[in-house]
Amino acid sequence: MQGTQLEFEKSTNNSATSIPAPHVSDYMDYRKYLAGFLEYKRKLTASDIRPYSYATFSAAANIKSPNYLKMIIEGRRNLSDEMVLKFAKALGMNKEATEDFELLVGYGQSTDPADRNMFLKKLSEHRVQVKLKSGEIDRKTWEKIPNWAAWVIYAMVDQEGVKFDVKSLKEILRGKASEDEIEQALQSLFNSGELVQDPETGAVRKAHTLIESAEDVPVALVRKLQAQLMYLGLESLYQDSATEREFGTLTLSLTKQEFEEIKFKLRQMRKQINKDNSIARTSSKGEKVYQLNIQLFPVTNATPEAVSADKNSSEGTSH
Repeated sequence: MQGTQLEFEKSTNNSATSIPAPHVSDYMDYRKYLAGFLEYKRKLTASDIRPYSYATFSAAANIKSPNYLKMIIEGRRNLSDEMVLKFAKALGMNKEATEDFELLVGYGQSTDPADRNMFLKKLSEHRVQVKLKSGEIDRKTWEKIPNWAAWVIYAMVDQEGVKFDVKSLKEILRGKASEDEIEQALQSLFNSGELVQDPETGAVRKAHTLIESAEDVPVALVRKLQAQLMYLGLESLYQDSATEREFGTLTLSLTKQEFEEIKFKLRQMRKQINKDNSIARTSSKGEKVYQLNIQLFPVTNATPEAVSADKNSSEGTSH
């Protein structure tokens, strides 16, 4: 259970126990979540004299239009802030689920890329906090995973003239991290032994490499970190001059095999760049810390024909 338990799950109907209830925290599209909720309630009340309907939901949300939920699910209307709270009440949400729903609606309805990324970042952080509170993510594991500021501060060891105090680091980070975030990052890096400070000179050095494999990190934490870094990249697109950044894109039609090959090449490239940089920093300090984000993700679904061809190809190679 993910800490966003809904009241409607608490049914005493034995036949309902086999019907999985939707959790808002499992969705990235609030309209699909609402459709899932409606389907769940209809199945739950299928044998009742008055099965659950759009009108039932509208009454629970204190909305005059009996088909308002239908219009929202179909994308013909958007939810206002007031309606979000009315929907949350009708959905039987607790405080944490309501906040999740508010952020999910903001993410789904925003048309500006910066706003969408901001909501995505906040949504990711909220869901991690809920999982921590419920115990789904172990707090000790959480404390071992560096936040984005920690990764940057760790790299600053190789930068010329850095003072490792909170105020100095905040200025170098251009105010993108709060003093609390920086303090937490420093403590985690020193407490974990990733960074070591000489008690006499105050010089800071790296002890060993930070976590490299994504498999070592819970999925929710990976998403949180990646969302933060992508948001920083979006800010750079608007704030930094073209000479201070490099953004490029390729849009390609790939087979599954080609996709896997590109993934492998990107991983090898990342490792090689990191290796070359590590060697260079043994002889001289860097001037600035840069963030290299590599993204490869689908923007379309596969056609039925492509899925069938891929399945037949896989079956052919298995014999």
